[in-house]
Amino acid sequence: MGRKQKMPIKIGDTIKVISGFDKNKIGEVIKIYKNTGKILVKGINYKFKHIKPTTDNEIGEIKQIEAPIHHSNVKLNVTKS
Repeated sequence: MGRKQKMPIKIGDTIKVISGFDKNKIGEVIKIYKNTGKILVKGINYKFKHIKPTTDNEIGEIKQIEAPIHHSNVKLNVTKS
């Protein structure tokens, strides 16, 4: 079923998005999901999470969270020193 993806990306690496809505943006890898082949990148691929109030005195809210992006849509950003 879920085959582990082989990725050249490690946590802490700086990557560049090569396709999708956030194309050409640069960010840092903060989490890797090996089973799905996706990575979580700081400041990339924001989604809105609508949270319903659970009690009467609570109010609902909209949270902005970073969603995982597939590793094939990014490349390692090699900085020249």
